[in-house]
Amino acid sequence: MTDALHTTRSSDSADGIADGPKDNAVSARPVPAAPGRLPLIGHTWTLWKAARQGGLYPYLTGLADAGPLLRLDIPTAPMVVVTDPDLAWQVMVAQGGAFEKGMLYTKMAPLVGSGLATADGPTHRRHRRMVQPAFHRSAIAGYARTMSEHALAMADSWQPGQILDVDQATAALAVDTLAATLFDADIGRAAADVVRADVPVILRHMLVRAALPRAMDRLPLTAHREFDAATARLRAVIDQVVSAARADSRPPGLDLLSLLMAARDEDTAEGFTDSEIRDELMTILFAGSDTSGSTLAWALHELAAHPEAEERLHAEVDEVVGRGGAVTAADVPRLEQTRRIVEETLRLHSVTMLMRRTLRPVTLGGHLLPAGTEVAYSLYALMRHRRHFPGPDRFDPERWGEARRREIPREAQLAFGAGARKCIGDTFAMTEMTIALATVAARWRLRPAPGPEPRPVMAAMPLPDRVRMRVEAR
Repeated sequence: MTDALHTTRSSDSADGIADGPKDNAVSARPVPAAPGRLPLIGHTWTLWKAARQGGLYPYLTGLADAGPLLRLDIPTAPMVVVTDPDLAWQVMVAQGGAFEKGMLYTKMAPLVGSGLATADGPTHRRHRRMVQPAFHRSAIAGYARTMSEHALAMADSWQPGQILDVDQATAALAVDTLAATLFDADIGRAAADVVRADVPVILRHMLVRAALPRAMDRLPLTAHREFDAATARLRAVIDQVVSAARADSRPPGLDLLSLLMAARDEDTAEGFTDSEIRDELMTILFAGSDTSGSTLAWALHELAAHPEAEERLHAEVDEVVGRGGAVTAADVPRLEQTRRIVEETLRLHSVTMLMRRTLRPVTLGGHLLPAGTEVAYSLYALMRHRRHFPGPDRFDPERWGEARRREIPREAQLAFGAGARKCIGDTFAMTEMTIALATVAARWRLRPAPGPEPRPVMAAMPLPDRVRMRVEAR
């Protein structure tokens, strides 16, 4: 694969695909190697060492200094890494039709089947059209009550002076909220228990499992056994829930499962099969759990270190919701400061890595990439690019205010991706996180407990290893 990335000069883009934004000439030079390449083993040792020592995220953000398009030589998975937001936009949007889901998604297929995360082409388009109504703003307004109830239950369970593992509390909240919006309360009660127990186990191992060669899946490792057992239990219980819902004679509810069962293809009038519904539910579970839980934990950590932002949050919540109040769907559009905090937290702690694969020769950044090239990009790194985000490591929610937001080009606003494969649940997630953060802020002020600063753990999202905080009444 790396030899195939040594390009040849051409005056035109292959297959009529537009050139990337950086350079109209196609370079005869190879895509340059990323820093840290060693003979024979390429970047394997560098990446392994960075992951072991907690330095993977600094490594990813530092790649932009080496160039907009770099080559990572890994014997089992050579790839090109895009470090420039404008080129990433080319991959996701401008030339999106020239790419399919990449290697990571191929490895995820045994877990989530043919859901939106892994589907391509006509299947992806059909599923997205059918799933979309379940995430329409009108549907999310109905979910908001459930989101608020669960956030209230969490916040009301805390006591002044209590030392919390905030990351565990917010992870549990995310899973519980998702389970409650996915399933009818009666049919899904047993499933909710399995979701709470097994989704965190799967999330803990999923990214590493997806990145390893398939042959390594069979090694008798504890992590593999835990992952396989949790996956089997979760798939089985979701199959049971779907079957029970099919047999239920009551009118359909407003939960996500009911909406998916009622969905119809606009061309054929056919609905989802049971296995397709299971695959979409699995996809939603994994896409929704780690994003909301980890973002809330990081937001509370950031607020404790930035009292001015915290004061603005408390002032807004007191005005819109009231001290100790419950957040409603009608409150969410008025919680502008709360939303900015969530957006800035997402910018600083975004998705670790996404991948695509070229379907045909593609010109990107002046280099001609052959068909079958694995292309990776880190939203975590792209959202810290200095060209679009001055002071990229600084927590600054005001950059998402109306005036300053206009200075950030759409190509750089990538927290939920972009294009045809943009996260379908972005509004759902923003609503959930806004409600949860405002609910906590209406009651409590959290302060760091003694101990080390939380560090990001490599996962689909950069999960905090531990966020210990002391609860203080406002």
